[in-house]
Amino acid sequence: MPHQVKKNMGVTLRGKRAEFRLWAPFASAIQIAGTFTPDHPIPLESEQDGYWSVTIDDVEPGHVYKYLIKTGTNVIEKNDPRARAITSSDQGLSVIVDDTFDWEDVTFVPPPHDQQVIYELHVGTFHRPDASTPGTFDSAIEKLDYLSDLGVNMIELMPVTSMAYSNGWGYAPNYIYSVEAMLGGRHGLMKFVREAHKRGIGVILDVVYNHFSGNTDLWQFDGWNENNRGGIYFYNDERGDTPWGGRPDYGRPEVRQFILDNITMWLTEYRLDGLRIDSTIYMRNTEGRDNDPAHDIPDAWFLLQDIVALAHKINPQAIMIAEDCANSAFLTKARADNGCAFDAQWELSFPHAVRDSLGVTPNHPRTLASIRNVLEKSYNGNVFEKVIFSDSHDTAANGSVRLNDAINPQDPTSLEARQTLLLANSLMLTGPGIPMLLQGSEFLQKGAFNDWEALEWEQATKHAGIITAHRHLIDLRLNHHHNTAGLLGQHTAIFHQDDNNGVIGYHRWQDGGPGDDVLVVANISDQDFTTYQLTLPRSGAWKVRFNSTWNGYSSDFANLSIEHITTDDQSLATISLPAYTVLIVSQE
Repeated sequence: MPHQVKKNMGVTLRGKRAEFRLWAPFASAIQIAGTFTPDHPIPLESEQDGYWSVTIDDVEPGHVYKYLIKTGTNVIEKNDPRARAITSSDQGLSVIVDDTFDWEDVTFVPPPHDQQVIYELHVGTFHRPDASTPGTFDSAIEKLDYLSDLGVNMIELMPVTSMAYSNGWGYAPNYIYSVEAMLGGRHGLMKFVREAHKRGIGVILDVVYNHFSGNTDLWQFDGWNENNRGGIYFYNDERGDTPWGGRPDYGRPEVRQFILDNITMWLTEYRLDGLRIDSTIYMRNTEGRDNDPAHDIPDAWFLLQDIVALAHKINPQAIMIAEDCANSAFLTKARADNGCAFDAQWELSFPHAVRDSLGVTPNHPRTLASIRNVLEKSYNGNVFEKVIFSDSHDTAANGSVRLNDAINPQDPTSLEARQTLLLANSLMLTGPGIPMLLQGSEFLQKGAFNDWEALEWEQATKHAGIITAHRHLIDLRLNHHHNTAGLLGQHTAIFHQDDNNGVIGYHRWQDGGPGDDVLVVANISDQDFTTYQLTLPRSGAWKVRFNSTWNGYSSDFANLSIEHITTDDQSLATISLPAYTVLIVSQE
C-alpha cells in the first residue's frame, strides 16, 4: 500500500475551532497544553500511521501552546514544527496566528529575469535606528523609498525564520515556518512585502534546507533516534552530518512534505516573488562536492526538482535561485534533461574574478583572464541563469572584508577605494547575468559583513555622488533611456584585452545596431593613459553614456572630458583613460 502523507498539518483554525495534527511515529502518547487548556492538557488521538490529531474549541489567535510527547518513561516538551509564530526563538512557545492581513489590493508582477536588479538585505543590520536593538521589517520599510530611488527592483532578504540567538545571519534555522519575532514576526514580513510591492520592488527570501539547527525542537523530536543522531526529521547515519547542523532526511516522505509545504507557505501566505535555496551543494552531496557520486544524495536532487516545480506551479513568475558554488549547468538545466530547472544560481566566480583583476586576492597574480572568463560564461546558453555580484554576505565575511576595505584597509573610503568599488560594480551592472548589490556597497560601507553592526547611513550622505553613479548604472542596465538595450541581451564578446596595461573592453548586445550595441571599456589598473589606442567593433562615433571619472560622482575624481569615442575608418580609437576608469558607450 502506498505511503500516505497527511494534509492539514500543524494548526487549521476555522472560526474558534482548531484542528491540531502532528507527525510523531515513535511517541506512545501526546498531549497539548496551552492557553486554551487552562485546567489540564488535552490528549491527541493516534491516527495509527504516525500521525496524531485533536480538535479543540475556543481557540483564538494569540493563544500559545506546546506538545507534551511521551516516549518510553519520559515526557518531552516540543513546539509545533509548523508553528507560524514562536514567542522566542530559543525557549519560546508556539503561537496561534491571525491568518488575516490587509494586502490593500496591491498587485505586483516581478520584472523578467533579464530586467531584475537585486539588492541583498539583512533586516537586522540594514536600518537600525536604535543601536541597542536589531533592525526590524518596519525600520527596513523606512528605507524602501531610498531603494526605489536607487533603482533596484528586487530585494533578496537573508533568512528571517526563527533562528538560534535571534540576531544571527539567519542560517541556523530553528523553526522554518515561523518568522523571527525580533524582526517583526509574521505580519511584519507581510507588511514589508506589501510596501515593497507598492514601490515596484519584488521580494526574494533566502531559505535553508541543507541543515536544521542542532538546537531546534526537531532534534530527536519524538524521542527516537539511531546512532545518537537527530531522529525522525534527520538522516541517522553519516548523511546527517554537515558543517552547521543535522541534514534533513530528504528520502522520508514526511520530511519532504514538510519542506515542500514550507515552499508553498512562503509563496502563497507571504506573496514572495522568489526563493534562494541556500547551499544546495550540501543538500545533494554529503561533502559539498560536485562530480562526487560516492557521496551524492539522490533524494536531495529529486527534492530540489520538486521544490522548483512546485514554486513555478504556484507562481510561474517566481524566480528560484540556487546557491550551489559548483558551477554546474544541471542546476538550471530543464528537468526533462535531468536538471533541477532553477531559474538562476549564484555565480561565485564573479566576485573572485573582480578581486583577482584588482590584485586583492592573496597570493594570486593580478590578471584579466578571470574577468574575461566570467564575462563569457553562461549556463545552458542563457546568461541570465547566473546572479552576479562584486560582494555578498559571504565574500565580505568568513575571514574576508568588503571590497573597498580589501582595497585600502587603512581608509576604505579613500580615492582608490571609491574608484575601484565603482569600477567593480560597473562591471557587475553591465555584465551578463542578473546583477546583485550587497547592502551598503553603493555608499562604501566599511569592514566585514556581520550580524551586529548596522549600516552607517551617514555614509550615504557623505558619498551621495557614488550612489548617484549606481543610480545611473542601473538606469543604463535597464535601458531606461532606450540607448543601452544590449545590456539586457544574451551576447557578450571581448573586443580588447591588454594584460600588460590592465585594460579590457567588451561588447554587449541583443539584436545589434544603434541603441542596442553597448561597449564597456575598463582600465583596471592604477596607471593613467593619455593616448590609449584600441580597435572598436564598428567604426564611427560612440556616445559616452557613463563616465566613472565624472567629478559629480566625487569631487576628487579625474573628470575626464569626453562625450564621444570616435574611430578612424579602421575602427581605431585613441582616448585618455585615467586609472580605474569605466566608460560605457553606444551609438545613436
